[in-house]
Amino acid sequence: MYFNEETLVYLNGKWIEASAASTNLYAQTLHYGSGVFEGIRSYQTEDGVMIFKAREHFDRLLYSAGKMHISLPYSAEELEAVCYELLDKNGLQNAYIRPLVFLGPNMSLQPTQEVNFFVCAWEWEKYLGDQLLHVMTSSYQRPNPKSCHVDAKVVGHYTNSILATTEAKQKGYDEALLLDANGYVAEGPGANFFFEKNGILYTPPLGNILPGITRSTVIELADELGFEVQEKYFTIDEVKGSDGAFFTGTAAEVAGIASLDGVSFRAKWEDTMGSELARMYTYRVTSREYNSFELV
Repeated sequence: MYFNEETLVYLNGKWIEASAASTNLYAQTLHYGSGVFEGIRSYQTEDGVMIFKAREHFDRLLYSAGKMHISLPYSAEELEAVCYELLDKNGLQNAYIRPLVFLGPNMSLQPTQEVNFFVCAWEWEKYLGDQLLHVMTSSYQRPNPKSCHVDAKVVGHYTNSILATTEAKQKGYDEALLLDANGYVAEGPGANFFFEKNGILYTPPLGNILPGITRSTVIELADELGFEVQEKYFTIDEVKGSDGAFFTGTAAEVAGIASLDGVSFRAKWEDTMGSELARMYTYRVTSREYNSFELV
């Protein structure tokens, strides 16, 4: 689903066929998970193909690399240009773009000098689908921020996400919701979380979560619509039985939630703030009314 015989990818300054791309089996990223990545979407807009918030994504990639002691010899502007060329070479419009920074052979637990940059793209529907989700509270917690840089998008962090999603699906749910080390709601395995109660949107504060770019966009849109958003710590019990809830993320976009641990949310999804934000988000990423945030 990710490539065919004609797909081109970018690897260390060269355009090659995806089927010819390879890596060293002694790569530190493969053995220890030390690497960083991004998930980015492009959209066919009234002004042509545009990458949504490209600069923010690449600034975060460089930030993540710095936190992991990885020296990436590109600027955000150069990375953005590579991605536009990638889309053009593959004839893609509405696409998901995956930049990956991975390290060379190194069996020690220290930074390595060989740094590789890879980027590919493919057509990918909304990661969590278009149906309302049935979510469970995961038995897994998000990593303690004193154990790693939770605000960096690090390859190895996603073993936690795989465990949480797998557990949820094995128990008949669509997705998981994880708590932080203090027992407060943190985020989904690959998306940030919001819930609505009595006309107010709540979302966890930064510190135990990945600072999502879609999350910040939704907060901006909510402000435009006059919706109150509070960033605060809250428990699972505060979420259950509230009016509505949703996930946000580049891959998921804005994904509505039907229930948490079998407890349905009170309002019809179509009547919630989340539903209106989902519609506004879709409109904004495909129109030229970019308003207070930019596509590039």
